[in-house]
Amino acid sequence: MKKKHLIIAAIFALLASNVPKKLYAQTKPLSNQKISYIFSLEKKYLENAWDSVRITGKLPRSTQRGYKPITDWTAGFYPGSLWFVYEFTKDKSVLKKAQYATALLEADKDFSNDHDIGFLMYCSYGNGYRLTKDASYKDILIHSSKTAITRYHPKVKAIMSWNPNPERDWKFPVIIDNMMNLEMLLETTQWTGDSTYYHVAVNHANTTLKNQYRDDFSCSHVVDYDPQTGEMRKRDWNNGNNDPKTAAWSRGQSWGLYGFTFMYRYTRNEKYLHHAENIAAYVLNHPNMPKDMVPYWDYNAPNTPTMRDASAAALLASGLLELSTLSNKNGLKYFKSAERILVSLSSPAYLNTTGKGIFLLKHATGNFVQKSELDAGLMYADYYFLEALLRYQQLKQKFN
Repeated sequence: MKKKHLIIAAIFALLASNVPKKLYAQTKPLSNQKISYIFSLEKKYLENAWDSVRITGKLPRSTQRGYKPITDWTAGFYPGSLWFVYEFTKDKSVLKKAQYATALLEADKDFSNDHDIGFLMYCSYGNGYRLTKDASYKDILIHSSKTAITRYHPKVKAIMSWNPNPERDWKFPVIIDNMMNLEMLLETTQWTGDSTYYHVAVNHANTTLKNQYRDDFSCSHVVDYDPQTGEMRKRDWNNGNNDPKTAAWSRGQSWGLYGFTFMYRYTRNEKYLHHAENIAAYVLNHPNMPKDMVPYWDYNAPNTPTMRDASAAALLASGLLELSTLSNKNGLKYFKSAERILVSLSSPAYLNTTGKGIFLLKHATGNFVQKSELDAGLMYADYYFLEALLRYQQLKQKFN
């Protein structure tokens, strides 16, 4: 690593060990009663969507876009949320709904049009297998991993996220979101003993670490590669601030933190842990991080940020909670930062307490610049919020 990079990394590590204190000093832990109340609300919203899911075979995506076909990248989050509610409540009626909604996605095991098969299958079938150990679920996940690696390019050493796009001058685009799809590959190696999936995941993570990130540990949304040489052609945007030199799309920073955290869990390669901690330092210390720790849509928006993204916050909280269990020196600070986020999301400012509609969280933002899914409900915001609450409940006694 270059000397300049080592110095920057040391600075961010120092910041990570100090900054969160002011932010979480007055945070009161979420009670078990509050968490139970939130899961009861989510059960209601999932039930509100149930008839439409059953009749149409489509899954809820957002307030703006409604219900989408099973190939939409968000389709796995509704069954995944059902699995989380079943995990918390042990309600057999929710289990049946989770099984039904998960089965709707079986054909996606052959979905190879883009990288999203990991979101589709691991959030649905992955949670289903974790909770039921249904062998048929594991078989479908292994099949899905075989499909996923068909988009891997040995020269680039990465999985192509989207297909080439002449209008955007993209030959081999890779987006930071793609880190999330690697967990299914790593699990598949554990299930099968076939290291092919492991090596694809590691190579993709290494390529992302090398090219997606700037010296301050912020990342661009898109990196385009030359498939002939494997070299990076350019950094670009599709979400977040449309200046690829400065864009720090908040959900993208959360994708990266979450992804490199589980990469360390599976590989125990210290570089992934250090990278996740440096990302954490970047976001937790950013001057545009609001006091309630629910980020704006981009940390480096060109004008004064105005719109929050509850999905970025929920994902960040879930990633920080896992990171808290893996960090040798900053575990408490990551836990307390995640706790602060969860307390904010559980407040009336962000939590839908009406019992009406189908979304649990308010003020999530899909794509601000492209004016898509603005300041409303997003299924994946709810999914990662539930996951974070489950992780929080398991860790509460350890850290509080």
